[in-house]
Amino acid sequence: MKATAKKSANSKEADSGSLEKVIKELPPDLRQEVLDFARYLLSKRKRTKRKKLKMDWAGALREYRDQYTSLELQKKALEWRIESATRRH
Repeated sequence: MKATAKKSANSKEADSGSLEKVIKELPPDLRQEVLDFARYLLSKRKRTKRKKLKMDWAGALREYRDQYTSLELQKKALEWRIESATRRH
């Protein structure tokens, strides 16, 4: 397995070398586009890492389970979130 990991790491290095070579061949305006796109990809990756599902709400609607079906409760919860969001703005 170590040989495979080493080979993979070496191929990544080769790929990055090829990437740098290709970028250097681009005109300045296209190099800027590549840089902008790379920054976009990094920011997108950071955003997705931050999003972790919180379960602090679990059981919060327990008191309503006898009044509403699960579908009605989902709709009602959505209404409450919308009302809450509009009050904040």
